[in-house]
Amino acid sequence: MTQTSSNPDLKVEFHGASQEVAVIRLTRPTKRNALSDGLILAIRDAFENLPATVRAAVIDGEGPHFCAGLDLSELKERDAGQGLHHSRMWHAALERVQHGPVPVIAALHGAVVGGGLELASACHIRVADETTFYALPEGSRGIFVGGGGAVRIPRLIGAARMTDMMLTGRVYNAADGERIGMAQYLVPEGTAFDKALELAKRVAENAPLTNYALMHALPRIAEQPADQGFFTEALMAAIAQSAPDAKERVRAFLEGRADKVRKD
Repeated sequence: MTQTSSNPDLKVEFHGASQEVAVIRLTRPTKRNALSDGLILAIRDAFENLPATVRAAVIDGEGPHFCAGLDLSELKERDAGQGLHHSRMWHAALERVQHGPVPVIAALHGAVVGGGLELASACHIRVADETTFYALPEGSRGIFVGGGGAVRIPRLIGAARMTDMMLTGRVYNAADGERIGMAQYLVPEGTAFDKALELAKRVAENAPLTNYALMHALPRIAEQPADQGFFTEALMAAIAQSAPDAKERVRAFLEGRADKVRKD
């Protein structure tokens, strides 16, 4: 099923017998899926209005590129206050991706550049195909990242690598990007979406409260001092295991009705 978006540059589809996976696709291939303000707001609205059946989401880009970054044709001369509020608008939109209702898998291919890398870094799992390349050209253009990249990207690859990318214009190819942590999966050309959809369907089978804990609690625990992290972990573990769904899953395992962990 396809759901119309308020913006023609975004398409939302639903997959699975119960429409448990949402596919949110950027549809500006002639602009390499560059992010306009309208498109960023449409992404925010899509995540704020997901049906209750959805348990996981995939973000994809139509055409040969995932997203080539900010649409520079929209770059305006702003004073400091206007620039601050514009950046905060992007922050609020991408917050709905990272800390929204469901885990999000990015299907990366071609350009993952600037704002496109910021969007990808807000997702929980990134699948890249062999055409993928990563860059942060803001340094050469006299601007700075403003969509949350200064926070999220160093957590993936470290501040030193991000600094190098912005100072020198360094471009990472798919293999090197996967090696340093840009993506968790590297797949053959043309198969990133299929792999991302496969993973999303698998994620959608998890207990919703466990998925929520992984999205919302785990990143915060990682930033807490150890004693606070242990306490938060204990609270989250107690809440998760108290859910009826979790109790049934444990019973199924103990009674031999659930699959055991095996090597692929």
